[in-house]
Amino acid sequence: MTPKQRMLAAYRGELADTVPVAPEFWYYLPARLLGVDMVRFEREIPLWEALLKTFRHYGTEGWGAVFTSIPAPDVKTTERWTERADGRFESRLTQITPHGTLTSSQVYDRQEPSWAAERPIKDFIRDWPAYKAISLGCIEEADWRPVNRAIEAVGEDYLLELWLGFPFFDYIALPRDGGLEQGIFDLMDHESFFEKLHEEYIAWMRRLARTAAAQTTAESFCIGCDWSCVSLIGPDLWRRWDKPVIRAVADELHAAGKLLHIHFHGKSHAVLADLADCGADCVCPFERGPGGDIADLGEVRRVLGDRVTVNGNVHTVETLIRGTPADVEREVAEIFRQWGPDKRRLILGTGDQVGRETTDENIAAMINTGRTLGKVTGE
Repeated sequence: MTPKQRMLAAYRGELADTVPVAPEFWYYLPARLLGVDMVRFEREIPLWEALLKTFRHYGTEGWGAVFTSIPAPDVKTTERWTERADGRFESRLTQITPHGTLTSSQVYDRQEPSWAAERPIKDFIRDWPAYKAISLGCIEEADWRPVNRAIEAVGEDYLLELWLGFPFFDYIALPRDGGLEQGIFDLMDHESFFEKLHEEYIAWMRRLARTAAAQTTAESFCIGCDWSCVSLIGPDLWRRWDKPVIRAVADELHAAGKLLHIHFHGKSHAVLADLADCGADCVCPFERGPGGDIADLGEVRRVLGDRVTVNGNVHTVETLIRGTPADVEREVAEIFRQWGPDKRRLILGTGDQVGRETTDENIAAMINTGRTLGKVTGE
């Protein structure tokens, strides 16, 4: 089987010839492999292309994302790019809409991924109409050809998924001045506003999923998360605001014969039953402590049953960065022992992305041990 076929088989609960081994290579390892700084990596190199070279280099399975932009009618955007005194760079956006003007900025560092220095929604009442005009664009006018070209270029080398965006809390908090904390305060102070917006956002995400499934050759789609996770907003807010978005998107994709993968950072133990019925075909990364709270994949499997594929659980810091190849081998063996003899619904992955400091010897130990223990013998 090809790497892509192994990943898709796992997503569908089918038995592949071997358990896929899919370290999450996102920013750090591809940039290191390509020999470029993070500014050039983010600004000039398509992520799907960098991942293609990385997965080929290490000879393993994996997933990645291709992104598209949804046009926003009557919105004019200008960018000002400057070099700062500290050696970093700043991209400042001005977006003029029929409902007002928004400004925001992103800081770029040569060593680290960029971050938001200024967020567009500063005054709740004044700025939300303008942000809706920017963010809930005209799906029917999207150009899907670059997505299809990327999927064709990747071919069978890894599973390239179309990124659909974020759950609801990330949608309302990521653009908000004050970030995570202000997003939670906003939910408390403007509940009726968000109940209406929640319905509108779910309807928009349904249309996006339905259209993307029809217009692209993608077989799997991804919803990510920044702050929309139990570690930061708790299980109750996640169940109320985010889970319905995932469920709605999953329903649309399944009706079209497509698959949904959700990237779910941090702790997940409290919502395992919710993950089992949210409609996702695959969830990652089921992190170990202290960032996550998953120490036993056997328990995870018992709760999820045969409904969701698990991807992840190799510790990226304690094991892959600080450990030795022998430590990596022991942890991989522990994962397979906990999972049990039925190798369906398992992808050996990492607890979020592989760090820059990870040695090639430890990556090789993860891949080789996973290949040995994950091989299906036909018994």
